[in-house]
Amino acid sequence: MPSPFKKIDSSDLVFFKSVLPDHVFTNEEQLQRCASDQTEDLNYVPEVVLQPDTVTEVSAIMKYCNGKNIPVTPRGAGTGLSGGALAVYSGVVLDMRRFNKILKLDKRNFQVTTEPGVITQELQEHVLAEGLFYPPDPASKGSCFIGGNVAENSGGPRAVKYGVVKDYVLNIEMVLPYGNVIWTGANVLKNATGYNLTQLIVGSEGTLGIITKIVLRLIPAVKHDLLLLVPFRSAVEACAAVNAIFLAGYIPSALEFMERDALLWSMHYVQATGISLPEDIQAHLLIEVDGNNKEQLYADIESISAIMQQYDTGEILFADSHEQKQMLWNLRRKVGEAVKSNSIYKEEDTVVPRAELPELLRIIKEIGKEYGFRSVCYGHAGDGNLHVNIVKGDMSDEDWNGKLPLGIRKLFKEVVRLGGTISGEHGIGLVQKEYMDIAFDTVQTQLMKQIKQVFDPNGILNPGKIFP
Repeated sequence: MPSPFKKIDSSDLVFFKSVLPDHVFTNEEQLQRCASDQTEDLNYVPEVVLQPDTVTEVSAIMKYCNGKNIPVTPRGAGTGLSGGALAVYSGVVLDMRRFNKILKLDKRNFQVTTEPGVITQELQEHVLAEGLFYPPDPASKGSCFIGGNVAENSGGPRAVKYGVVKDYVLNIEMVLPYGNVIWTGANVLKNATGYNLTQLIVGSEGTLGIITKIVLRLIPAVKHDLLLLVPFRSAVEACAAVNAIFLAGYIPSALEFMERDALLWSMHYVQATGISLPEDIQAHLLIEVDGNNKEQLYADIESISAIMQQYDTGEILFADSHEQKQMLWNLRRKVGEAVKSNSIYKEEDTVVPRAELPELLRIIKEIGKEYGFRSVCYGHAGDGNLHVNIVKGDMSDEDWNGKLPLGIRKLFKEVVRLGGTISGEHGIGLVQKEYMDIAFDTVQTQLMKQIKQVFDPNGILNPGKIFP
């Protein structure tokens, strides 16, 4: 199908270089760097990469591209898992890496103002040094950008207690596709003034505007945390044990699920030692509690451990040192990379009400048998968010490309039947858009398309995403 957009020519490059004299790239190295993210093995090469570092530059670029019908794909660190930063219609990649400054830390009001190209972990460490805490912590926090987190409404392990990115964004400065610069809200904790544009932009996957500044709410940092690794002889029982913790009145700061292969592959990937994995163990829960009263935390973790022992568990590991905690968290955070290193794969980001996790896991395995695929599951069990990594293994190309999508569609229908939806934190982007009809009816989809039309009437901003 021919592209509906204009191809970039020499006159366009002359304009871009007048705005960004030293940051217009057409060389193969830069184009290929921006041609892929962490989504499968997809590759879409842009025509040019632009690296602005001021709002004025972004505004000029967007106004020009909108007038010339040139597609613009915003890009952060390229750690996405739904193809959201891929230039599927070529054109411009707007690389936001030079927007990398933390602009203001307001300790009095527990707020930080940051540019979108700041690495999430660096932002967390910056505010932690002042006794403040920004909780959302995606697995790629050491490399992902805060702007990408806002665009995808990222979560991470500690969302179970502290919430996801949307719960911390107070205000956003953004450039609209036609060049206007706006703030979406106010730097306040409560705001009932008109429509909530801030929350509309959070999770909009770079399809409505270019984020150039973000004001985030912070909370006081906690002093202590304790961590358990609980082995189960049944993966379904491990899922069932998750809700038992909450029913007993406890809210962990993290509650992660890992199937046997997920932990095994991660251990091999990072060359970890010191953890035994008996043949009869099929899954693990990684359970963290945090707070300021250490005695209370010990009492809580002992009670949670007692709840776990009501199930068919192996020997529970209590991480009694900072190094052991770091090792366990590193294993959990590296699972995705470990799976990718083993095989071509597809990662589905399913989420259901927490109590439905055991049924979801059972359904995943049944559908895998029916359609001939192997899955490795892990994720944020405390949120009901299960990442289903489908590995190609020895599946034929014919089954992988033809049969597997039917299995995924069936899985998503079951997820929605259980009260869930098709993406918990990775977004829709490019790879999930063909399944949007499962999550939304025609009226809902049309409303979203109309919102897109209002913000981006010419459809130049991150085209080819979200909607089939």
